[in-house]
Amino acid sequence: MSWRTIPLRNTILAILDKRQGVVLDKELIRLLKANRVTVTASELNQALLELEIGGQIHVQQITKTKRKIELLGERRYLAIAED
Repeated sequence: MSWRTIPLRNTILAILDKRQGVVLDKELIRLLKANRVTVTASELNQALLELEIGGQIHVQQITKTKRKIELLGERRYLAIAED
């Protein structure tokens, strides 16, 4: 793991925001390299897991080797009286 000035999670969220909220994992790796961010598979998986647990993204397995990463929009919850 290397030290970064901008956290990997923030970089992933910025890329997803520029790509209308959806990107494949191979494309994400390519875009990270274009932004001069070197990342291992385990670092990427850890960052994606943290973002998914935090409710910011959803990762869906498309095929055995492909994943779709989707940015989740803001959710608005209604109070009981607002139904």
